[in-house]
Amino acid sequence: MKGLFLVEPLVAVYAFASFLIYPLVQQYVYRRLWQELTNTTYPVSDNSSRCDPSNTSSHHEEVQKAASLFSLYTDLFSMIPSLAATLILVAYSDQRGRKITIILPLIGSLFYTLSFLSVSFFELDLYLLIVASFVSALFGGLGTFLGGCFSYIADLCEDGQEKTLRMAVVDMVIGLLSGVASLSTGYFLRAAGFNWPFFTSALFQCVNLVYAVFVLEETVQRPPDDPLDGSPRRTAMRQLAYGVYQLFAGASRRRNVLLVLLLLLFSSFSFANMGGLSLITLYELNQPLCWTEILIGYGSALSTTVFLTSFVGVTVFSRCGVPNLIIILIGILSVMAGMTLVAFAKTTLMMFLVRLPMLLAIMPFPVLRSMMSKIVSKTEQGALFACLACLDSVSNSVAVVLFSSLYAATVTWYPGFCFLLSAGLCVIPLALLGGVRLLGVEEGKEAKEVEALIPGEEGLAGDENDNPPLT
Repeated sequence: MKGLFLVEPLVAVYAFASFLIYPLVQQYVYRRLWQELTNTTYPVSDNSSRCDPSNTSSHHEEVQKAASLFSLYTDLFSMIPSLAATLILVAYSDQRGRKITIILPLIGSLFYTLSFLSVSFFELDLYLLIVASFVSALFGGLGTFLGGCFSYIADLCEDGQEKTLRMAVVDMVIGLLSGVASLSTGYFLRAAGFNWPFFTSALFQCVNLVYAVFVLEETVQRPPDDPLDGSPRRTAMRQLAYGVYQLFAGASRRRNVLLVLLLLLFSSFSFANMGGLSLITLYELNQPLCWTEILIGYGSALSTTVFLTSFVGVTVFSRCGVPNLIIILIGILSVMAGMTLVAFAKTTLMMFLVRLPMLLAIMPFPVLRSMMSKIVSKTEQGALFACLACLDSVSNSVAVVLFSSLYAATVTWYPGFCFLLSAGLCVIPLALLGGVRLLGVEEGKEAKEVEALIPGEEGLAGDENDNPPLT
């Protein structure tokens, strides 16, 4: 059977399986904590009783704090192993193949889903989910999976615009399938409870794992082991250090400064965006909104359409010749506007409408990935996406931890404070974007210069004054 060089089906099934249970995770934890802290059954058919301020049995503030702290502990225990796995696997894939960075995170995700199913079905201790999160993180996480997928795409694409559009397609596929999954979660939960969504997600992940192992072709040919070679095969950590060193060692100072600025821009924007998004479900469960599982499903589906609209935005702007930096600017402003409105949303209609300004919020991610991929050589793609996935994992994990603790501390006096903070933190990527614009380096020229140095014949001349601004 001949394999395929298509990673998009993997991303599609992964997104559907993950977002089939992602909106349910916080709801399940919230309901279990509600039952444990209030000794009452969570009202699922009518939210009026738990949203009535005069009802003395309402313990929103206590449950909100407990739920945010549970999220904090989960991310703290999973952050370090996920970070280490991402760094090692994605950098090591430059020599040993991309599939390992895709297969291992799928195994970890399957284990986490089955653990959730077991806790839900047998009503086990809720804090076993923290242990499951730690174990699954040892296989890598979303950052590892996406880092491997984007490295896989970079191996296949030669043209810069093709690379940008195909990476944007991956984001669009994530949004489209996750939107379909999120839309169905509320009805699925109400009709069948928590167990069947978890079981269905596990089945899809098994199918995904079979495709990754037996159908997906490898893009990197493993070098043959030479028994006469005096230097043994590099260990994973040595390969990681060597790959990151090569990423910066052979290029001009200006190229390195540009790459660092782009990495910081990516991670700081991801931090601000993820910090606010991680609290949306808790905010919707709180007073005065008190959304049901159906409304949360609609809200999650509407939020994921940002992937589709951002893909359309990147495609249209790119074909119309809009500079990359302008596309990134529009995306950052989109997040700032959306998060500011969320902080003041007090009605169901307003909470739906705040999604509209955020329709282009994902545009900076594929554009930044493509820009960074185009200024490094082809043999450094794995090391680049390892650094990128590492920074993304760190920024996302730290954002969830920080914003969860802040939300627990501020929910009693102003629940919207964290969303205003998220909007304010977008000033940092805006400042870094200005630095990139002032630096101005030609993408293609830098990559060719680095590739020319691979045999180690001569240093980089790098006429830095002749480089036009980066667009």
